[in-house]
Amino acid sequence: MASSLISSVIGILQGVGSDWADLSIGAVTFRVSIPSSSVEHLSSVGETTRLYTSLQVREDSLTLFGFLTEETRLAFEALIEINGVGPKVALSVLSRFTPDSLAMAVSAGDTDDFGGVGGVGKKTASRIVLELKGKLEGEWAVPFVDEGDVVEALAALGYSVAEARKAISSLPTDGVASVEDKVRMALKWLSSR
Repeated sequence: MASSLISSVIGILQGVGSDWADLSIGAVTFRVSIPSSSVEHLSSVGETTRLYTSLQVREDSLTLFGFLTEETRLAFEALIEINGVGPKVALSVLSRFTPDSLAMAVSAGDTDDFGGVGGVGKKTASRIVLELKGKLEGEWAVPFVDEGDVVEALAALGYSVAEARKAISSLPTDGVASVEDKVRMALKWLSSR
């Protein structure tokens, strides 16, 4: 995966937009592009904030992309290594997916989960799934062993695949629970929402 010259920034949050944050570090304020899903999780304006970053250098620009976790930054860098997926598309993907839910969608080979992500059509979704399969393994990727049975059971009960995957991502990952126990725990989680 790519490594960035600037791996993180810590500064005072000066302002926030729908997909950016301004951080003051000393006498310089940096505009950092962030996933839209991260905006509500930032510190309040005037407070110290840390963002894990990826500096993208293009012929006509330098753009700093920021993320709340190292895992999200790593997922971003894995995405931009895919032919046809630039930083803006990767940011759109991470506005829709957490690293865990992205790993689950890739493990399941589910290109339909990418519907509605700006800049991602069927071909790009297929390329993402194909090229990331096996690359998202690590402590932040959710194991997808025997989860197909849990998804099928929840779908049979009327839940969407996306709802089922979200519920599965909330389950303990120790791997000792049976499919029935996982369905029971997932139903409990879904009913609490």
